[in-house]
Amino acid sequence: MPHGYVEGAEEMAEPQLRLVLSDGETGKAHVLDLLTAQTAEVTAAAAGESTATAAAAGESTPPAGVAESPAAPGSSGTAESVREITSDGRYAYLTTGSGTLRVIDSGGWTVDHGDHVHYYRAATRDLGTIAGSPPYDVTGDAAITAVRSGDGTVRLFDRARMDQGELAETGRLAADAVVPYGERLLVAHDGAVQARTRTGEPGTTVGSCADAAGTAVTRRGAVFGCADGALLVTGKDGEFEGVKIRYPRGTREGERARTFLHRPGSSTLAAEAGERGIWVLDVTARTWRLLKTGPAVAVNATGDGTPVLAVTGDGVLHAYDPVTGKETAKARLLAGPPAGAVRIQVDTARAYVNDPAGKAVHEIDYNDDLRRARTLRPGLAPAYMTETGR
Repeated sequence: MPHGYVEGAEEMAEPQLRLVLSDGETGKAHVLDLLTAQTAEVTAAAAGESTATAAAAGESTPPAGVAESPAAPGSSGTAESVREITSDGRYAYLTTGSGTLRVIDSGGWTVDHGDHVHYYRAATRDLGTIAGSPPYDVTGDAAITAVRSGDGTVRLFDRARMDQGELAETGRLAADAVVPYGERLLVAHDGAVQARTRTGEPGTTVGSCADAAGTAVTRRGAVFGCADGALLVTGKDGEFEGVKIRYPRGTREGERARTFLHRPGSSTLAAEAGERGIWVLDVTARTWRLLKTGPAVAVNATGDGTPVLAVTGDGVLHAYDPVTGKETAKARLLAGPPAGAVRIQVDTARAYVNDPAGKAVHEIDYNDDLRRARTLRPGLAPAYMTETGR
């Protein structure tokens, strides 16, 4: 077989960037192809196709400290309402009104080998639902996907079987946060981060992390948000170490970072800092910087040395220098006050902001004074949005 061959997929010469969108109330999910600007609805899985299967050995009793999740309700082929959406680069994960997690294969993804990349496309499809309780955190790599429910239950899924259209659970554990990284599971639990086996068996403690919330994977390592700052975990060949990047003195509990946003591949992270503004975490320099912008409804970091973006409550998009904190550009963007879950998604050249009131998605050139490159009309009010193919 030729290098880069993936069964059931077509290798392409450029990234297959897509947006997965939902209006929220109808529960319908649409995939917007950013190369063609065409939008297609993803049909919900029918009854019998919609629940995750247990490990091959049969449904096992969860380990101590993990609550049994209720069975996911069967689907009739009609989608439930949507309350949140996220992605891992290929799959979109939609939190439904009943609390389950719907999984959609967007059909576009990138495989990064470090010195070169491969771009793929395939048919979009609905893989069904995963039982649990919101809010969900989803992390993964080429081998495993970890889905954490709000009650601390983490369910592990075989990525290869997901790629074949099956949600096959391989194990469970209890954790505050989990990141598959370096052929291990980095697990934050009981105030510490351990490098565990891929099945969750206990391993080496790499650092302390009280009240873990928020994770990110960068080229410099994996990041966990902690009560006193961020824990950066690096390692290879089974050896890991953690370095704490502490908050500046005087940081209050309500100002800590709980969700990190960044361009995939970048080592500059952004996070909301309560009412004060935006945190910028430079993983390379191992420093925090507070941009005193005031409260924002959405933030993201476009890359190392490039603008940090924020949407404020008046519907204006702002760009800030990540080092000085100076505002470098702004643009009135949204048709009305931010509604639903306004998000900023970024890739190597563009940013995307959903505008539910305007029934549009705005494509922004963040390196050209926030120039509006395109206004995309997906045929719905995009209350929820995530980007795939990166």
